Amino acid sequence: MTLISKLQGRTPKHAIILGSALGSVVDAVSDALVIPYGELPGFPVPKISGHAGKLHVGKIGGVEVAVLAGRAHPYESGNAAVMRSVLDQLKAAGIETLILTNAAGSLKLSIPAGSLMLITDHINYSGMNPLIGQHGDENFVPMTDAYDPKLRKAFLTAAKKEKIAVKQGVYVWFSGPSFETPAEIKMAQVIGGSAVGMSTAPETIMARRLGLKVAALSVITNLGAGIKGASPSHEETKREGEKAASNMKRLLTRFFKDLK
Repeated sequence: MTLISKLQGRTPKHAIILGSALGSVVDAVSDALVIPYGELPGFPVPKISGHAGKLHVGKIGGVEVAVLAGRAHPYESGNAAVMRSVLDQLKAAGIETLILTNAAGSLKLSIPAGSLMLITDHINYSGMNPLIGQHGDENFVPMTDAYDPKLRKAFLTAAKKEKIAVKQGVYVWFSGPSFETPAEIKMAQVIGGSAVGMSTAPETIMARRLGLKVAALSVITNLGAGIKGASPSHEETKREGEKAASNMKRLLTRFFKDLK
């Protein structure tokens, strides 16, 4: 049974993937149809706490959206393309825009825990690529403006209206699941990173291959190892992510209201 057959005639054009501890964002979805991932062939059920593994289809800000509460990470299986089937099915169901969210560690004191950061670009430092092993010229995906400039501008406008401070920066993808060492954090700073995380970049690569427009937001949950005051942990990630979820809900609601 495909995703389309489970949507009961609903036709969202926009999808959101929620990162660690951002599950409460689904509270912003009205008139929701809720489908557990286990009922959707090809949807990997997350095994990490903070990822509910349910698809919510309804309206945010008056616009119909598909909200994925949780993702599977490449570090769970060693497969960088673990979300490929999900994205393929979203595309087949009519999704045109993908909004990615994640929890990330900051590389800058100017982007403290609790901040929202709009991703402008990414650096893939994982050693993996979700398109490895696929064939065809369409896999040579151009990554210039992978994070759509018009969507970024719309998010900044929405943030200004809601009086939510949103930083901007470059996301560095490490494979995880161990946190980065202080030396790795220092390197990521030197090469131009603003935050580090263990997701998002592979989904962006696959989404761009499918022709989807992409925007991405990080919830900054901690400072990277070696930065004064830093002590990264999964518990801290979940705690700080939950605190920032209310701002994420407000920002997404305003974004979609303006889009409408």
